Amino acid sequence: MPRVRRIRAKLRWSNLYTFGCLRPNTVDEVPHPLQGPGYSRTVYCNQPQIHEKKSLFYCKNNISTTKYNAIMFFPKALFEQFRRVANIYFLLAACLSLSPISPFSPLSMIAPLAFVVGLSMAKEALEDSRRFLQDVKVNRRKASFHKGNGVFGLKSWQKIMVGDIVKVEKDQFFPADLLLLSSSYEDGICYVETMNLDGETNLKVKRSLEATFSLDNDGAFKDFSGTIRCEDPNPNLYTFVGNFEYERQVYPLDPGHILLRDSKLRNTEYVYGVVIFTGHDSKVMQNSTKSPSKRSRIEKKMDYIIYTLFSVLIAISFISSVGFVVKTKYETPKWWYLRPDQIEYQFDPKKLGFAGMSHLITALILYGYLIPISLYVSIEVVKVLQATFINQDLHMYDEETGTPAEARTSNLNEELGQVDTILSDKTGTLTCNQMDFLKCSIAGTSYGVRSSEVELAAAKQMATDLEEEDSDLSNFPMQKKGKAPWENVGRAEEIELETIVTSKDGEDQRPAIKGFGFDDNRLMNGNWSKDPNAEVILLFFRILAVCHTAIPELNEESNSCTYEAESPDEGAFLVAAREFGFEFYRRTQSSVVVRERISTSGQVVERDYKILNLLEFTSKRKRMSVIVRDEEGSIILFCKGADSIIFDRLSKNGKKYLETTSRHLNEYGEVGLRTLALAYRKLDEQEYSDWNNEFQKAKTAVGPDREAMLEKVSDSMERELILVGATAVEDKLQKGVPQCIDKLAQAGLKIWVLTGDKMETAINIGFACSLLRQGMKQICISTTNSESVINDGKEAIKSNILTQITNASQLMNLEKDPHAAFALIIDGKTLTYALEDDIKHQFLGLAVNCASVICCRVSPKQKALVTRLVKEGTGKTTLAIGDGANDVGMIQEADIGVGISGVEGMQAVMASDFSIAQFRFLERLLVVHGHWCYKRIAQMICYFFYKNIAFGLTIFYFEAFAGFSGQSVYNDWYMILFNVILTSLPVISLGVFEQDVPSEVCLQFPALYQQGPKNLFFDWYRILGWMGNGLYSSLAIFFLVIIIFYDQAFRLNGQTADMAAVGTTMFTCIIWAVNCQIALTMSHFTWIQHLFVWGSIASWYLFLLLYGMLSPHYSMTAYQILVEVLAPAPIYWTATILVTVTCNLPYLAHISFQRCFNPMDHHIIQEIKYYKKDVEDQHMWTRERSKARQETKIGFTARVEATIRQLKGKLQKKQTSGGGFSPS
Repeated sequence: MPRVRRIRAKLRWSNLYTFGCLRPNTVDEVPHPLQGPGYSRTVYCNQPQIHEKKSLFYCKNNISTTKYNAIMFFPKALFEQFRRVANIYFLLAACLSLSPISPFSPLSMIAPLAFVVGLSMAKEALEDSRRFLQDVKVNRRKASFHKGNGVFGLKSWQKIMVGDIVKVEKDQFFPADLLLLSSSYEDGICYVETMNLDGETNLKVKRSLEATFSLDNDGAFKDFSGTIRCEDPNPNLYTFVGNFEYERQVYPLDPGHILLRDSKLRNTEYVYGVVIFTGHDSKVMQNSTKSPSKRSRIEKKMDYIIYTLFSVLIAISFISSVGFVVKTKYETPKWWYLRPDQIEYQFDPKKLGFAGMSHLITALILYGYLIPISLYVSIEVVKVLQATFINQDLHMYDEETGTPAEARTSNLNEELGQVDTILSDKTGTLTCNQMDFLKCSIAGTSYGVRSSEVELAAAKQMATDLEEEDSDLSNFPMQKKGKAPWENVGRAEEIELETIVTSKDGEDQRPAIKGFGFDDNRLMNGNWSKDPNAEVILLFFRILAVCHTAIPELNEESNSCTYEAESPDEGAFLVAAREFGFEFYRRTQSSVVVRERISTSGQVVERDYKILNLLEFTSKRKRMSVIVRDEEGSIILFCKGADSIIFDRLSKNGKKYLETTSRHLNEYGEVGLRTLALAYRKLDEQEYSDWNNEFQKAKTAVGPDREAMLEKVSDSMERELILVGATAVEDKLQKGVPQCIDKLAQAGLKIWVLTGDKMETAINIGFACSLLRQGMKQICISTTNSESVINDGKEAIKSNILTQITNASQLMNLEKDPHAAFALIIDGKTLTYALEDDIKHQFLGLAVNCASVICCRVSPKQKALVTRLVKEGTGKTTLAIGDGANDVGMIQEADIGVGISGVEGMQAVMASDFSIAQFRFLERLLVVHGHWCYKRIAQMICYFFYKNIAFGLTIFYFEAFAGFSGQSVYNDWYMILFNVILTSLPVISLGVFEQDVPSEVCLQFPALYQQGPKNLFFDWYRILGWMGNGLYSSLAIFFLVIIIFYDQAFRLNGQTADMAAVGTTMFTCIIWAVNCQIALTMSHFTWIQHLFVWGSIASWYLFLLLYGMLSPHYSMTAYQILVEVLAPAPIYWTATILVTVTCNLPYLAHISFQRCFNPMDHHIIQEIKYYKKDVEDQHMWTRERSKARQETKIGFTARVEATIRQLKGKLQKKQTSGGGFSPS
């Protein structure tokens, strides 16, 4: 195969410190001493068949994320179904129905159970099949591998084996964990995107060993062989220990040599690698967890209700059996018409024990209607229909990608309405990871007139508040004169606010440029050259264009460059520099070329800056520097970094603009912008030569002190700096994210961010989406506070962390300001210790008391562990949301997992319970659908138990009148149709269509959501209340009917009613009572509900008519019962009306009293909407909306309120110091 051309002018990146510092001289490196447990893996490169031997057998490369498999589906699915207590009862009842003492036929008991369980299992199979199909799709991806003799071919991922040599091309995923052997770059580096592993879109640099540089084409692998000895499979993404034995040399391996499965090759034409870990041994799969079986809290609580009803069932069955035994012993022998001499064994007074036990079994089956088997089927149907509405909600449809929301499982719909804590990924979930250059400060002057999203929101809110103040003050005539000071200041403030709000009016006059949101004519189009500080501005632009590690890619059509940068901030700086007229154009082995347009004439000059040294940005250093030689021969150090770091390194004559720049930085920070300070230093030849000698010694040093030496030498150079200015970029959040977070915060939800990003990035994102704000006290828990602690061992580290947690908790307890807010920030390394058993509860106690929590540099496993800690430690519902494979663990661990259909992969979606296209749709999913589904399911279940108690207890009461004989007052068909047809559709319509308030009102009154987390509609008070209502209705129905019909002439000839007439009348009263009850329960009616409620009552009469027309052989005692017996009797109709009104009158009185004297939030809103006050009195509607917010310290609203408090405080001080204003 012809040798593929080398890329980008044969750049040897190892000459730059960014990459060179990662690779000391290989010959001096010492191999890792791989001994003991955990380091037993041996990989024979290019010899995969060896690993098939039993002693070396490694797992295959296929993966499975399904909950079931073909063999375990039936046993596991059956186990899932019989976790439901009611199903166990009905299984026992079905078995007992095979006995001769059963009051019902076996078919009538077995068929409903089989239908319920079968339907639920089919639903589980359908949902799991989607995961299976996605696994198949991944396993059948094709990869290029070495077949032998230097020839490469394709085979599916699932057939790749340990030891295989694979070739991965640009924009392809790595099929397994690989050791990088070579790449299309001459010195073996490649760029990797690890979004699916750690959520970061920034490109990572990986490099191969120098010994394998030459393996850069297919033919080079004809005779290649080597051996890798390394650590066993583990979930640690950021560590790797191993040795590579090649050509009689042993080379140590580290994480920089490893390409992990599910990461993607970027900006590199191809790489060759050898497979180390396959399938479930790969690090990404080691971080995954098994698909859990999730049940909602309401479903779990239903089990306790079933236990309660089952206890009632046993109690009344026992009472019935005792009564039967007493009757059998003392009265049965006297009932000559029962032929005591030929009595059956279960009625034999000589065998009372056996008679009692047989009747107990009969009673358990007979009174089984107390426990509704159709409840589970009805809930399944309702949940599927609810899921359909979620899927078809156009307000959660993303037009850009054509992606709708999807309820991937319908088991957890109601759980959406009870969420307490949201645990969110950052990159791709909250942010687009796109930065916009918005403002800058140069030579003490602030530039940039556009406003950030935070400024706009604050301005609008403050303007609204001022209007409301004016409106409120206008209601008090006596204060008109005294309001002058506030009025005057208010008007001035409104003018300022108007300027902010309208500052984007001209935004659309020029085409939008990705990464550049700056607008200020003083710097654009070369106008800066006329500024008195033009030389400082020139230096500012050159720092932006030169101080970075990015790679330009020339677009030949537009003749402009785009940039592949290590961070989005860096990319935004380069775009800004290009727009200002300083375009970074080309990078060679040792220099960067910038096209500079200095004059207003537009003339472009190419300037070459020779790179002497590059000192990279790290989270510890918080700065980056580049030392260059310009075309005039001057040596200059350009530096950019965190203002706290740069300001400490300024020379005495470099602080000219320090005060004004600091003020500008504070202003930028307050409006949510990410800031960096820029500085420079000019060097003479001798000074640089001496420093460079020291730097090269440190760079080539071998041993544990190498990094410390490099840092010390670098720090000595980054001193005596001269401040130039500062930048302010806006992290572009996904559309609607700040508003969504604000609404969720107002709904009372807590939000944690778990990200793989570094701490600085995570904090900046926190500011951008208002999880953090100026004035909020940050609690940073870290292990890097003291080097001595780290050297003292694990126990000392844990002790130090515990001390930090204790001190922070005490600080919070001593805080007197009611508006004070705390934010907890912790990194992954510290979290490792904080999640251990002896610390985790203290950590959780601190975290839940903070307004926001940000965990950075966390691995996928840690995300899952944090989620588990919050879920189990608080005992409240958790929701995890993410978009990458690194989020799968926490999505599966949380009570509810939400996957975002991101650009990269569908792993998070496939593991989720619900999927949405963007984070902003989470607001509607929870606040609207969650609220509705919770209330619907809660009311539906309560009503179900009510109607079954009302129905089932009448059978028990009749037993007392029938000598506890096991005789039912109802026809068998009545009992079968009660739950299946006559009362099923209304309760389903309640579960599907009920709305206490419309969707737009749910969003306007987010505090309504708290009804779910507080469980107001499914607490024991409400459940027992509905049960009590059922008990009352059963008593009213039975005894009123008995009293009305007892000793009363029923027919024209004076005959009294028989059992069939009494039973049918009683059943008619039940149908009317329970259907009228559900009509009273509903707040929202559609034609479907009217049809189902009143249609169910009509269907009862239709059934009686048709059933009575059948032959007496089939209809038995119900033959012509409606036409000939009931319909002609006025007492039948009178009793029906009287009993129905009596049953529903207490509930009607209860809700009337509640609405008048103790209304709930939705009652007030319903009344406002009913009288159209929301239209006629907008001021009142706005006031009520402002009340309907949970008190929160995060989100835009909290940030705006804090800003308003500061402003009012300043105004109050001005008024006080000025002695007030004289009235005009």
